[in-house]
Amino acid sequence: MKSGIHPKNYRPVVFQDLNNGTTFLTKSTVATEDKITLDGSEYPLVKVHISSSSHPFFTGEERIVDVEGRVDKFKQRQERAQKAREARVAAKPKAKKTSKTEAQKLGAKPAK
Repeated sequence: MKSGIHPKNYRPVVFQDLNNGTTFLTKSTVATEDKITLDGSEYPLVKVHISSSSHPFFTGEERIVDVEGRVDKFKQRQERAQKAREARVAAKPKAKKTSKTEAQKLGAKPAK
C-alpha cells in the first residue's frame, strides 16, 4: 500500500449488524464514539441496520426489512395525497354554461 494516500483517521473499525449481532472488523474513516472490545482489543463501533449477513439478497430469505417504518410512512403520504386530490376536486367550482346570447353580450365571437 502506498504511504501518504490515506487520511490520518484511517483505522480498524468494527461494524455490527443490529439484526443478528454479526460483527465485521475492517478499516474505515467513519466517525463514531461507540467502542467495542473484540479479541482483547478495543475498536470504534459502528452499528448498522442491515449488512451482508442479514440482507435478503445474500441470505436468500424473502422478507421485508423495514427498521425505520419507511413503508408505513410512504403509504401514509400516498393516502394524504389522495385525500388532498379528492378535496381539491370537490372544492373546485363547476363552470357555468353560458348561452350564446350571454356570450355575445360579453363581446365574444360566435364559435364556428
